[in-house]
Amino acid sequence: MISVQEAQQRIISNFKPLGTTSVPLDSALGRVLSEPIHSGIDFPLFDNSSVDGFALHAEDVSSCGADNPVMLGVVADIPAGGSGDISIPQGKAARIMTGAPLPNGVDAVVMIEDTDASQRSQSPEVRVFKSVKRGENIRRRGSDITQGQKIFSEGATIRPQDVGMLAMLGVASVPVRKMPRVALISSGDELLPVDAPLVPGKIHDSNTYMLTALARKAGAEVLSLGVAPDRLDAVHQILSQAVETQPDLIVSSAGVSMGAFDYIKDAVEASGRLDFWKVNMRPGKPLAFGSYREIPFFGLPGNPVSSYVSFQVFVLPVLEFLSGGNGEKRTRARVWLGEDIESDGRESYLRAALKHEGGRNLAFLTGHQGSGNLFSIVKADALLIIPSGVKFCPAGSEVEALILES
Repeated sequence: MISVQEAQQRIISNFKPLGTTSVPLDSALGRVLSEPIHSGIDFPLFDNSSVDGFALHAEDVSSCGADNPVMLGVVADIPAGGSGDISIPQGKAARIMTGAPLPNGVDAVVMIEDTDASQRSQSPEVRVFKSVKRGENIRRRGSDITQGQKIFSEGATIRPQDVGMLAMLGVASVPVRKMPRVALISSGDELLPVDAPLVPGKIHDSNTYMLTALARKAGAEVLSLGVAPDRLDAVHQILSQAVETQPDLIVSSAGVSMGAFDYIKDAVEASGRLDFWKVNMRPGKPLAFGSYREIPFFGLPGNPVSSYVSFQVFVLPVLEFLSGGNGEKRTRARVWLGEDIESDGRESYLRAALKHEGGRNLAFLTGHQGSGNLFSIVKADALLIIPSGVKFCPAGSEVEALILES
């Protein structure tokens, strides 16, 4: 068996970041920018009103109040989307909507609530009951963003609010890293589709759905090829189908252990190579990595927890790296054990819930740590990393944890 760290280094050395492409803005969510984005415009584009009200000269209403309103003539109506290319003389005002361009000459806007006008008033005059300062309720051109300003850095992952910002800037085509393509295979005669009725000796195929979700959340395109029966010819066939999809990596679950019907390992070695297939970790010891017809191949264990942990530790860093990251986006933190913990001496990834107490995070195991207990992952906030060679950690010990995304 090799160490987790050696396995990670050997794996990542087989990959290089993918190239770049452009996608329409409505397909950019979750993608990674391949170059920085600079604004081609000022924003706001023009001086505009931040409220519904009346554009005027602040000097004209400097002495008004609730008991001594000032009467102004209304000489224009300026809706949002209209033109502000008019001049408002001293002693006059223009009815103006939120976002409408500011007319020439005025230097403030009074809110409609501080006048005697109604929302749909067309009166040629307005009484103002509150003074305003110069610049009040005005959004000046370029006050938020100036032309040429960097808005997003290369490597940023696009969020919903970023999509809105790009739309505001008029960016219709977004430069991004190519999405990693993952060909996903499950193996085992015992596996049934999720909608099939259970029969003795069979279980629902959970790994396909779980690993698909993990890969998609990491920004990968998943090419799901279904379940390979426990026959060598069937495994060869499904691996060949995987190659035809032109993936960046092939990921299988189950079939790489020592069982009499575990054929994945044999099939890969027949048309490729395995660099290693055992790692000194718990859960997840029977991890295989190599290549099949020159395509990198991961053989994950079949037990759901082992498959989940192996994907977190080995596959996700590769997906991040392929997308232009450094493979270290996942959050690690120091936590304190809320209970005694035993291990078997292998590097262990134990499922734990975190509880914030006294200014620090206390970790408690989420039930027994068997590799088939997927419910313990559902309840977990983190994977506690117990180093190789350590068999006992008393309560109060400080350990490193891999924080699981919500």
